[in-house]
Amino acid sequence: MKYRKFGKLDWKPSALGFGAMRLPILDGDAGKIDEPLAINMIRYAIDNGVNYVDSAYPYHKGQSEIVVGKALRDGYREKVKLATKMPCWLVNTVDDFDKYFNEQLKKLQTDHIDFYLLHGLGKERWPKVKDLGVLRWAEKKLDEGKIGYLGFSFHDELLAFKEIVDAHDWTFCQIQYNYMDTNYQAGTEGLHYAAKRGLAVVVMEPIAGGRLAINPPEGIKKLWREGHHRWKPAEWALQWVWNQPEVSLLLSGMSAIQHVEENVKAAERSGVGKLTKEDLRLVDRVAKKYREMGFVGCTGCRYCTPCPSGVAIPKVFSLFNEFYMKDRDPAVKMKYKEQLKPEQWAKNCTSCGRCEDLCPQHLPIRTLLRGAVDALERES
Repeated sequence: MKYRKFGKLDWKPSALGFGAMRLPILDGDAGKIDEPLAINMIRYAIDNGVNYVDSAYPYHKGQSEIVVGKALRDGYREKVKLATKMPCWLVNTVDDFDKYFNEQLKKLQTDHIDFYLLHGLGKERWPKVKDLGVLRWAEKKLDEGKIGYLGFSFHDELLAFKEIVDAHDWTFCQIQYNYMDTNYQAGTEGLHYAAKRGLAVVVMEPIAGGRLAINPPEGIKKLWREGHHRWKPAEWALQWVWNQPEVSLLLSGMSAIQHVEENVKAAERSGVGKLTKEDLRLVDRVAKKYREMGFVGCTGCRYCTPCPSGVAIPKVFSLFNEFYMKDRDPAVKMKYKEQLKPEQWAKNCTSCGRCEDLCPQHLPIRTLLRGAVDALERES
C-alpha cells in the first residue's frame, strides 16, 4: 500500500480509503447489508494496508455505521482511523449535536471518532449549524478526546466552499472530485484552495458513483486503447485522482470483494506525477467524449428517495447514463422497461421538486427526468 500526506498532521493515510456507502446489499434493499461479506471486505482492505474507513449517519438507511462497528471488532479498530459525519440537516437544536453523536458512538462501538465531519455543508446548511454553535460543541469534544480532528464534507458551489474553508481552522475537508467534475462544486480550484491553506483533502466519488467504471461505449474504448496502460476504466479514474499532490486520499465505495482486491492493487501502483502528459491528455479526451454523450452526474447516493410519485430516480439515471454511454443502444431502452415497473418510470414525475431540495449534487432532477422520458420511454 502507498501512503500519502494528510495536511499538517504527522500521520500518513493509505492512498485508498474504504467508503462504507455502497456496501453489498440483499434483496435490492439498501438497508439490508450483507453483513458477513461487508465485514470480510472491510477487513481484507485493512489487512492489505488501508488505514482509513469512512461512514456516515444516513448511509444504508442508518445501517452502515452499525456494520462498520462490527467490522472493526477483534482488534481492527486500533489499525485504522475512523471517520463519520454529523447529519447536519437533522440538527435543529443544540442538544441534537450530542444526540446524534452519542448514537453514532454506540453504533460504531467506539468511544471516539478519529476524523469527524460536518456532513454536506453548503451555503444554506453551514450558517444554520454555525449559528447553533457547532464549532463550540466540536471544540469541547476535541478537548474531551471524543473527536480527534474536525472537518467537513461539501456539496455546493465553489464560492461557498471557499467561505467555509476560511471560516475555521479545519484539519481536513471532503469533496467530490473526478475527471468529469474538475469544474463542478469545489472542483480543481477548490482542491488547490484547501490544500494551500493546509487542509488535508479527502476525495469522494473518484469514479462518479460507478459511472466511470462501467463497460464503456466503443468510442470510449477506442480512446482508452490508445493509452500505454492496460488499465480498466475504473483504474484510469482512480489513478487520475492519485496523480495530484493535493489529494490526501480517495474513498472508494466498494460493493464486492473483487472491487476491494482490484482497488488495493491499483493503490499499490499509485503515486503523484505517475501519469505522463500523454496520459493526462488522453483522460481529457475521454472526459470530452463522455460529455458529448450526455453524461449525467448522479452518484446514486439515494438521498432523493423515496420519491412521493414512486419514480426510481437513481435507477432511472443509472440507465439514462448507460443509454448515452453506450451510444444510445436500444437494448438499454429494453432493459429500462424490463427492470423498472411502469409506476417507477420517469414519466410519473409530478415536478414537486422534493428530490432537488435533497440532492447533494444540486442536479436539475426534474429536467433530467424529462430527458429520460424522451430517451427511454418514448417509442422511436
